[in-house]
Amino acid sequence: MPEIPQSVLFCCDHNAVRSPMAEGILKKMHGGRVWVQSAGLRHDLEIDGFAVAVCAEIGVDLERHQARSFEEMEAWGDQIDGYDLIVSMSPASHRRALELTRWYSIEIEYWPTLDPTGIGETRERKLDAYRQTRDQILERIRNRFHRF
Repeated sequence: MPEIPQSVLFCCDHNAVRSPMAEGILKKMHGGRVWVQSAGLRHDLEIDGFAVAVCAEIGVDLERHQARSFEEMEAWGDQIDGYDLIVSMSPASHRRALELTRWYSIEIEYWPTLDPTGIGETRERKLDAYRQTRDQILERIRNRFHRF
């Protein structure tokens, strides 16, 4: 059984959908016991409205999420070596997490997670895709952090 981390960083490509969802869900479930943040490879998008909507359905508020890149995170004083666990949610973010932590003893987990941004042509189909991603993340968090 994995150790319970004191700090977790979720990462994906833009910090606009998957990693903010994971951050919000884990904060809601265990935010008093674990420090949780998220970052992306790039900060070229803001929080996605569909991600906000589907997380609100389960009581997770993403309205005030500020997207940030790894570089911005570190520029603001949040150092990568301050995390016990980094969870990457895309292949590119996984490569970057491994690269950034090669000199540190930090646990890295790769959770391949559906990117719902290009799925669905109607609002309801898009929401369904985002719900699928949200539920995938929720299940992974429940399985990984169930001992809390």
